[in-house]
Amino acid sequence: MNKRWKTNEGCVYNIGYHIIWCPKYRRKVLVNGIDERCKELLLEKSAENGWEIENMEVMPDHIHIFLKATPSDSIAHIVSQLKCYTSFKLREEFPLLKSKLPSMWTRSYYVETIGHISEQTISKYIEEQKMK
Repeated sequence: MNKRWKTNEGCVYNIGYHIIWCPKYRRKVLVNGIDERCKELLLEKSAENGWEIENMEVMPDHIHIFLKATPSDSIAHIVSQLKCYTSFKLREEFPLLKSKLPSMWTRSYYVETIGHISEQTISKYIEEQKMK
């Protein structure tokens, strides 16, 4: 099977997400070792849930993740798990975060699905089905 696709009992899939979120008030707190620990925690939680982080960057005031998941995992669940776990652990390990922020992360996040095939290609393929 091609490395691009994964399988389970009922389907073949390739589900990727670009996820971005920020610390509360977009404070630049992801520095001085907090950034590296955050990466470790994100990798831990992803592995625990069977998700693969293909790429990630922790900036001082936001996080970018390219994550691959299974069809049974909702994006809301994925983001919730990652934000809750990192918030709990980082605030426990770096007490300064508790004094700077009432909560670690904003409630919101940005997500976009990432696929190998573009929107235009899919639309064209569906339109051409009528002609077959």
